[in-house]
Amino acid sequence: MDHTYEVLVDIKEFADLANNTFQRGTTRYEIDATSKAQADGMAFQRAKSEHPRGTEYDIRVTRLLR
Repeated sequence: MDHTYEVLVDIKEFADLANNTFQRGTTRYEIDATSKAQADGMAFQRAKSEHPRGTEYDIRVTRLLR
């Protein structure tokens, strides 16, 4: 049975390889999955596709919504 999990992903993106400027941000997802581990993996894939220049992804499954 699938549950809906709230997942927060902290993303660090470098603007340019020539210098060390970067941006940080947090994105919130509601992921339907059968387990927390599956929700974690699905959130990583979604964040990676939405932020392809990201270099660090910190994923936290914060709570069960449904």
